[in-house]
Amino acid sequence: MKTEHQIAVLLPAYNEEEGLAHVIEGFAKSLPHARIIVCDNNSKDKTAEVARAAGAEVWHQALPGKGNAMRRLFREIDADIYIMCDADGSYDASAAPELVEKLVDEKLDMIVAARASGDEKYRPGHALGNKVFTWAMGAAFGRHFTDIFSGYRIFSKRFVRSFPMMSDKFEIEAEMTIHCLELRLPFAEVPVPFFDRIGGESKLSTFGDGARIAWLMGKLYRDQQPMRFFLLGALVISLMSLAIGLPVVFEYFETGEVDRFPTAFLSAFLALGAALSLTCGIILDTVKRLRIQQKMQAYLSAFTHER
Repeated sequence: MKTEHQIAVLLPAYNEEEGLAHVIEGFAKSLPHARIIVCDNNSKDKTAEVARAAGAEVWHQALPGKGNAMRRLFREIDADIYIMCDADGSYDASAAPELVEKLVDEKLDMIVAARASGDEKYRPGHALGNKVFTWAMGAAFGRHFTDIFSGYRIFSKRFVRSFPMMSDKFEIEAEMTIHCLELRLPFAEVPVPFFDRIGGESKLSTFGDGARIAWLMGKLYRDQQPMRFFLLGALVISLMSLAIGLPVVFEYFETGEVDRFPTAFLSAFLALGAALSLTCGIILDTVKRLRIQQKMQAYLSAFTHER
């Protein structure tokens, strides 16, 4: 692998004193020329001290959440290639050179290191959630990934400079995946070994973070596919309007009178709501195209600077 590329290994960490040194040493061995940065996300243990002792740079982010930690690192670290990895020792650092080489040789913008061990390494709720959300992502945006929540990823500078990152916590992986699909960036998914985390239990809440990720995916689907989202809403509201209003219409043709004015008004308002939903879809679809153009300009600007 060529060493002229500036590589930054970014490790967001919250209370990871037990496994952090192992992760840092693994990346230092596999990528001896890389810059290794730990973002201490307001840890209560000796995460920062362990990171410094292992030879990594230590940055701090008081705002809680993996998304906040990565946002700071992405904004302030300058490199040609970025590696994001969880700091709990569950990912294989020795796979990094091969992943970086693949990114460079194939001129990709993102590589997802898919966890290849199977469900036995997950808590049951996490395994089920990963399958459900991966299926939902595939249904909404195309079936291109098998592990959309992998915390081990390789990025080009173009990706990082064009990625707005709106998420605060563990849902950033889903946002990264959708950003890649939205701009139709070149990507790959490569299976890598996955191990039990070193020390403690996963900080991912099955229900709390699952609900947050579901909410984010709903919002992202609304933002990325507004025409489909609001057209579906218009169809549902229209069916409700018809179900409520048709009996009133039939009654009028039979008797020549309308006795249920509240029902008729409700049906009319629902029909109006359906029309408004369709109008929102048309307008937001235009806004989406403008937003994609802005992201693509940022992407192309970074590409020009690389050259």
